[in-house]
Amino acid sequence: MGRSELIEDYPDDARGPSCLILGFTKLGRPLHIHVSYADRPTLKVITLYEPDPDHWVELRKRKDKC
Repeated sequence: MGRSELIEDYPDDARGPSCLILGFTKLGRPLHIHVSYADRPTLKVITLYEPDPDHWVELRKRKDKC
């Protein structure tokens, strides 16, 4: 089973409440998934990308926010 963790929460996002999740593929490739979790039973994927290590500390914290 894959592992994932919520790394940023955006309750006041213009698209509705959303969050950034760090997940990993079966082969261990890191992915950031930005999803909307408004009052619907399903998540809506806003964007998905492989985090750039030049912009993230251990894939979990933005370097400009450290």
